[in-house]
Amino acid sequence: MAEPNIRIETREELVFLLAEAAAIEHNLMCCYLYAAWSLKRGERDGLTPEQAEAVTRWRAIITSVATEEMTHLTLVCNLATAIGAGPHLSRPNFPIEPGYHPSGVVAELAPFSAATLDHFIFLERPEGKALRDSAEFVHPADYHRTQPKGRLMPSAQDYRTVGGLYRGIRHGMTVLAHHLGEAELFCGDPAAQIGPAEAPLPELTIVRDLKTADDAIETIIEQGEGAPDHQAEGHYARFLQVRDEFNGFRSADPSFEPAFPCAHNPTMNPPLDPAHRVHITSPEAAPVLDLANSIYGHTLRCLVQAWGRGSDAAADKRLYIDASIDLMMLLDSVGMHLASLPAGSDRPGVNAGVTFTMLRDVARLPPGPGEKQVMAERLVEIAHHARRLFPADHELAHTADNVERIADRFGLETVKTVAGTRRKAAAPAPAAAPADLPAASAVETAEGRDLVVRFDGKRCIHARFCVLRAPTVFKANTPGTWIFPDAMDTEALVRVLSQCPSGALSYRRKDKGQREETPPVNLLNVRENGPNAFRAALRIAGNEVGFRATLCRCGASKNKPFCDNSHRDLPFVATGEPDTCESEPLAVRDGPLVIEPQKDGPLEVSGNLEICSGTGRTVDRVTRARLCRCGGSRNKPLCDNTHLRIGFKSG
Repeated sequence: MAEPNIRIETREELVFLLAEAAAIEHNLMCCYLYAAWSLKRGERDGLTPEQAEAVTRWRAIITSVATEEMTHLTLVCNLATAIGAGPHLSRPNFPIEPGYHPSGVVAELAPFSAATLDHFIFLERPEGKALRDSAEFVHPADYHRTQPKGRLMPSAQDYRTVGGLYRGIRHGMTVLAHHLGEAELFCGDPAAQIGPAEAPLPELTIVRDLKTADDAIETIIEQGEGAPDHQAEGHYARFLQVRDEFNGFRSADPSFEPAFPCAHNPTMNPPLDPAHRVHITSPEAAPVLDLANSIYGHTLRCLVQAWGRGSDAAADKRLYIDASIDLMMLLDSVGMHLASLPAGSDRPGVNAGVTFTMLRDVARLPPGPGEKQVMAERLVEIAHHARRLFPADHELAHTADNVERIADRFGLETVKTVAGTRRKAAAPAPAAAPADLPAASAVETAEGRDLVVRFDGKRCIHARFCVLRAPTVFKANTPGTWIFPDAMDTEALVRVLSQCPSGALSYRRKDKGQREETPPVNLLNVRENGPNAFRAALRIAGNEVGFRATLCRCGASKNKPFCDNSHRDLPFVATGEPDTCESEPLAVRDGPLVIEPQKDGPLEVSGNLEICSGTGRTVDRVTRARLCRCGGSRNKPLCDNTHLRIGFKSG
């Protein structure tokens, strides 16, 4: 059946439909996350090893789809910002009442099941694909939403598929650009949008004109339906894959239950219609649900604060985006834990789940001194609640500390709340010089008259600075002793050692000469088809590792996070000349650089850092970044969450 025609005759109608598009992407993202979090957590929840491996894979696939829905939401908000409007992050609470979306779109929270997968496949179906929705998702009586020709006030309109909605929006943009002029239609400041250099979302782009708007819409359609040449990568095909695998497991074992029996349409508060809602009343689950919804609400607050900031406020934009990402990561673990808890004594055999309860308003807070005060205060309140819920021996005990670290980024020395006053944690001490690093069993040492040279073979990437620039000192492939520190002038040898990119070579001075100095500028050089090479006072995974390191970005190193040259065997292909991002010079260019490898995820970098191409061109200047280390990001060197889709393992 053909898609209904969508009528767009004014900018206001276009803004109205973009708001509906944002809401449907937001709603679908929440539905997918709810299903992903309902999946059991492996053998601890009664799965066999084979079942646990499959369930982990299904969770990664569904989560990757939810992440791309976040891309779609961001792109829609960028489209709205490009035409002079703003981001739309509001939506009604679940389940969505009839009339908000077309009669064929049912948005409800439901756990992973065959019926839920059928529903997801129906929602993501390509335009023109004849499918029936799952019988468990009841459609109300058929109704129609139209925009009569000539009406000034915008009205909701019908579409049968999400792709059909976007094709209608694209046609409306083309019509308006013809009548108003392209420059007049796209009157918003591109710098006020969220771009790929700021958010690790796959295929995220900035919208500047009709061509880039068309590209953004095509990304949304193709990620959902699947591109004509890459259908298997679309949401529709990925859900089909999960359903086929699930049906195979069920055929072999009809008793197989991969998910907790989470509530269909849970609520945080007593519902007016209890017959079709599950009120979460358990004294164990209800406070966790309260925490989860608070994290979700503040994630939205942080996100909306990022839009509308021009190039003169790039640092604050990154601050809010990073905070929203980190909060979402915490929500992921809280959401999975909540799904394992009972809903309440009045609902035996039913578990809880995140309700994604909305704040009344998520409009951007006005700029000024109160902005960061309000944001940090709420984070401290969330941390206080988490600390009461999760004691030191709980698997989520880290939640409170992580939220407090996010609060500290807002730069306030003290934050007062009703529960007490939070003081900012002390900054980490600068990394120790290589000369002070403790000797390890894997490190070879060669003692000379003025220097003790250390060689850590596990960190060596065979850049050959040493054997080419000091061949009398480093005699490779020589049995026994192969490092002779006295075979070269001391100062000349020090210069060679200080150029070792991996930090495999370090030294300790026995004379009174100058030790290796902290680099005046913290640098990351992106190596062509190779690792990320850092120069800074480095603290990696809580350890001070000196001033130089090369970290894996192909995903295959057996010595993660360090490179071990596995990229040469893959082979790994990744440019060393990424596009230049618009950025302002850093006020401070040195200082400690903290790198925290995330489990099965990217490198979280905090500190002043200039990202440079292999030839030395400045790519970006940042104080926080998430760097890809799975090898799959399409926005290298930055993470775009591809690791979730491909099931990257850091261990």
